[in-house]
Amino acid sequence: MKLSTFGQKNLTKKIATALIGVSVVIGATTAAAAAMKPSSEDVKKYLRPMEVPQGKNNISTPERVELGKVLFFDPRLSGSNFISCATCHNPALGWSDAQPTAVGHGMQILERSTPTILNTAYQRFQFWDGRARTLEDQATGPIEAGGEMAQPIDELVPELEAIPDYVAMFEAAYPGEGVSKETIGKAIAVFERTVVSTDSDFDRWLKGVNGVMSKEALRGFEVFKGKANCVACHDGFNFSDNGFHNIGLKDMEDPGRFAIKPIKVLKGAFKTPTLRDVALTAPYMHNGAYATLEEVIDHYNAGGFENAGTLSPNMKPLKLSKKEKRDLVEFLKALTGDPMEVAVPQLPVN
Repeated sequence: MKLSTFGQKNLTKKIATALIGVSVVIGATTAAAAAMKPSSEDVKKYLRPMEVPQGKNNISTPERVELGKVLFFDPRLSGSNFISCATCHNPALGWSDAQPTAVGHGMQILERSTPTILNTAYQRFQFWDGRARTLEDQATGPIEAGGEMAQPIDELVPELEAIPDYVAMFEAAYPGEGVSKETIGKAIAVFERTVVSTDSDFDRWLKGVNGVMSKEALRGFEVFKGKANCVACHDGFNFSDNGFHNIGLKDMEDPGRFAIKPIKVLKGAFKTPTLRDVALTAPYMHNGAYATLEEVIDHYNAGGFENAGTLSPNMKPLKLSKKEKRDLVEFLKALTGDPMEVAVPQLPVN
């Protein structure tokens, strides 16, 4: 069938219009795909460092890791022979305990929550108030604390020395140093430095894998960096500035960092925790105040509350929409790493 001149012109016009439409769609899709890719700055800032930090004069060896792991899971390190480090730092619960605050010796309810030990190798301070600068110093603190494991070191050392397999393990790990507070602390610290976050969807996205981050999570990352200003404290690979902040929690009597450094601005201030695997470590805050990530975001969205300390200048109402809050939660969930395989060790027999 032959088209009239008018029909030919009309058909040509329709085809041209259709092609323009296709071009616009392709252009929009390409732009959207580009926007979904991480920037070089994000890759540099959030990708895992090449090496895990080591302890000064306490370099990791297989023998030290093995000894530290056994000590970590051994309840005989407590006065009751009932509580081990893993009792509170349970690998099945994000290396925490899923309790608002820790439960210690004699089922005593403690004032602060159990922080995860995930990525403590990257922290410059240990404990919520930062009273220990190294994992070696931190490791024996809970063992000796009366409210936690309640085991005097001068009683623990001869107990371990009475177990031949432990003596052999200490000699293999720290030749000539014997069983002591120092070697116990060093071995546990070496093991704790092996507890590092695994690749999450966020990490895979940073490495260029397409489709692993949902649109909601990607939008949430932009809210995280922008309107919510979470990066003021939670920045870098470990999502922590290693600082101390009063974030305006209600009913605050715990002085926090102020008890270590009596500076007014540090009253009620606590260490910024990592956000790695944060979806696994509820309840949240140093006092377990919030049960869900949604509650945490609502707290920050409100700008915190006035309390007995000095509120951080970063705490301001955010005016996030419901959609922005949901997207932010999805981003935080995308920081959950692949399950870490942890085999509970066989303990030396007494």
